[in-house]
Amino acid sequence: MAVFQGSYFSDALRRPASFSVYLPNDVDPQYQTKYFERPTKTLFLLHGYTGSGGDWIKDTSLYGLASQYNLALVCPSGENSFYLDGAATGRKYETFVGVELVDYVRRTFGLSSRREDTFIEGISMGGFGAIHTGLAYPETFSKIVSLSAALITHKVAAMEPGGPDLDGVANYEYYRLMFGEPKELLQSRNNPETLARALLDAGAALPELYLAIGTEDFLYEDNQIFRRFLEENGYPFTYREGPGVHDYNFWNPQILSSMRWLMGEADE
Repeated sequence: MAVFQGSYFSDALRRPASFSVYLPNDVDPQYQTKYFERPTKTLFLLHGYTGSGGDWIKDTSLYGLASQYNLALVCPSGENSFYLDGAATGRKYETFVGVELVDYVRRTFGLSSRREDTFIEGISMGGFGAIHTGLAYPETFSKIVSLSAALITHKVAAMEPGGPDLDGVANYEYYRLMFGEPKELLQSRNNPETLARALLDAGAALPELYLAIGTEDFLYEDNQIFRRFLEENGYPFTYREGPGVHDYNFWNPQILSSMRWLMGEADE
């Protein structure tokens, strides 16, 4: 795998934005699988709260899987943004990931511009970001993978100024900065349910969706709320759960399963 680490000036963020790209363009022919008989596909990987793009390579088996499946990996730094566009100048993280970075890496590295070759995946905060970004740009992303997503919009909407930190993670002012006015959140486009409902109402092409959550994860019930929403509204999805908390002991097996799902393979 060839590794490129760099930055470019982002109009969305109004500053240099950092990212890494991993390309399977130097895999020895004797180790190339059948997936090298088709063009390289691209997977955008979104990290969690307090994390960085490097977490995906440091803590998972994705580096080897990308070589096996002829998959380019793009790992942006989303900071603690929830990958949402904010009202303040320099806070358009949704635009950065969903539009600007996609265009930049496609032009710079010659990656496929086809929807069917472009996927997005995230863990925790990044799981929320993957769902939201994929639903916001269904013409760009054909498949979405969400692992232990921080699907906390209903809890954020119920927050009050001066109240306790949500899940012991962050306070009201932080979530207000990320999501906008809490009392308006559930009807806004920062709520993935709003985006999904709009796609369904329009009869638009729906990105395929893979959700996974550990049954002991503190975000388990938040994921069940979203799961019930999808079921009630007829949005098709693949769902996986099993014993586990909010850590890589649960996520790593799911990364392998989700990779098979992305490639259209039967899971083992």
